[in-house]
Amino acid sequence: MHGVGDSVHQRYFTLGAYFDTGVYKSLYFLIVLTVYIVILCANVLLIVVICVNRSLHEPISLHEPMYMFLCSLLCFNEICGASSFYPKLLHDLLTNSYVITYTACLGQMFVSYSYIFSEFTGLTVMAYDRYIAICKPLQYRMLMTAQKVAQLLMLTWCFSVFETAVGTVLTARLPLCRRHIPKIFCTNWEVVKLSCSDSTINNVYAFMLIFSHLSQATLIMVSYVHLIQAAIRSQADRRKFMQTCLPHLITLLFFTTSLMFDTMYSRYSGGSTMKALQNALAAQFLVVPPLVNPIIYGMNLQQIRSRMLQRFTHRTGIFRKN
Repeated sequence: MHGVGDSVHQRYFTLGAYFDTGVYKSLYFLIVLTVYIVILCANVLLIVVICVNRSLHEPISLHEPMYMFLCSLLCFNEICGASSFYPKLLHDLLTNSYVITYTACLGQMFVSYSYIFSEFTGLTVMAYDRYIAICKPLQYRMLMTAQKVAQLLMLTWCFSVFETAVGTVLTARLPLCRRHIPKIFCTNWEVVKLSCSDSTINNVYAFMLIFSHLSQATLIMVSYVHLIQAAIRSQADRRKFMQTCLPHLITLLFFTTSLMFDTMYSRYSGGSTMKALQNALAAQFLVVPPLVNPIIYGMNLQQIRSRMLQRFTHRTGIFRKN
């Protein structure tokens, strides 16, 4: 039995959720490539606008930490998450070779779960930032110092990578007896299900992570109760809430919903009907947030939107003059 598991470690997994693209292979490839390019361009554009336009970081602005969190914890993180999924999908569509090596599978899992945990923790940090800015504006400069922002950023990344590393090590130790993954990408639970040994520790750790990050989501919702109460009291706070908190809330709902669907699909799905639709929905957390979030923030944060429009108008004017 261990020999079978060892051979799996040395060879590959087959990804069994693909369907025959037939004559539409090029079309599907083009659509996926276009979406990936849009994700990269949208997130990179938002990062560049935030980093280049120093006027977003004026001393009189109380939003500097928010832009730093947005740039690091969302935009950069979503580029990493999307890049753990799209290149492999493009390769498979182009070559019709739906296999992945054991090492590449663990690597894909590590990057994608680091993205998931960083997204949740990052959204929690951003909710804390918005809570201080709106509910305790007089204490904001004292509480959200540059040192505090750097500590929160480091804590988010280190904590997320540590969570992922522990889960990856627990999965890598398991001897595997099968090599068929019924999805278009590797996830931890699908690999654990291929094990021929006891995986109780993996299950316990997985439920600990689920509880931990659902607790983070609960903390975010509690903070929003206070934010809404504060926003009701004054027009200025309502404006702040609509411009900075509403995009954050939409992002949280998108991400949590799509991730919950993937978790439920992996653990409790049965049957093989409509595999293409099921897997498209299961991959939402790698597809929808990286695509939608930069659009939501770019359109709703007034300072970012105005800088983007100014740059676009300036470039257009230069092009017309030439």
